[in-house]
Amino acid sequence: MAEQSVVIQPAALRATGLAQARLAFSVFKPRIALEITLTAIAGAAVTPGPRLALSELLALAVAVFLSAGAAGAYNQVMEPDVDARMLRTRLRPFVTGTLTPGPLWLSTIAAIVVLAVGIAATALNTMVAVQVFLGAFTYGYIYTSWLKRRTWLNIVIGGLAGSFAALAGSAAVDPALPAAAWVFAAALFFWTPPHFWSLAFYNKRDYERAGIPMLPNLLSDRLTAIVILAHTVVLVALTLLPPLLATGWLYGLCAVIGGALFLKASITFVRSPTRVNGLANFHASLWQLGLLLVGAIGSGVVSDWFVG
Repeated sequence: MAEQSVVIQPAALRATGLAQARLAFSVFKPRIALEITLTAIAGAAVTPGPRLALSELLALAVAVFLSAGAAGAYNQVMEPDVDARMLRTRLRPFVTGTLTPGPLWLSTIAAIVVLAVGIAATALNTMVAVQVFLGAFTYGYIYTSWLKRRTWLNIVIGGLAGSFAALAGSAAVDPALPAAAWVFAAALFFWTPPHFWSLAFYNKRDYERAGIPMLPNLLSDRLTAIVILAHTVVLVALTLLPPLLATGWLYGLCAVIGGALFLKASITFVRSPTRVNGLANFHASLWQLGLLLVGAIGSGVVSDWFVG
């Protein structure tokens, strides 16, 4: 029996180590970091100018993914007390005690941001590096540490993180940031509030327990839905402006379909402001963003085919 335990123990330790590694990786919110990375690539695709070389595209993707992941990790490291009071986040590793927040985590996060900014500055240009830093700083410090527990405007201002990612992609093509870059960044700025407020509406009790001021907790259900619809209208209008439609027919088609889906869900939510319709609107926002990114990136690929 003793010999058996000696044989089994290393495998058990490896399994435990692998599980710990997966948990540590999950802290960086890789799915959200990937979405933000695709946003940066879309920002590059909608910007007029020479196409990025593969090495430049990879540098942009790595820099944005690292900075977004670091911001996501900072969010979890700084909020185990809030996460513990919310059903949606109560099983995060810093809440359960599987991982322990502390100076080592903060140092690692800071080092990752420095690395991301350094990659952007070295492989691309200073403007890209500035946007990469601002994205991480806005979501990490401005949203998490300063705004989230203080004001319902938390997600409005915090949503700038996605806009900075788009501007980072645009700056990789043209550091002067032409009109298309600003229009696309503005569209993403208006996407975040209706996206997140729809989820916050569905999880209103969670935010009440956590003591986080979110718009759905401050307004009536119908007024919340109306505010969400107003943001959705502005968002869809921005995605259909000429500087972005010049990207190509695939982008235009995806923008129209995605916008129609989001508007339909938002109108339904106004007519019947229930949790079910709030969640449906949240999912519609994901479809709209996904189609927008596919259209933007896909239009760039199709354009390259025809040019080639």
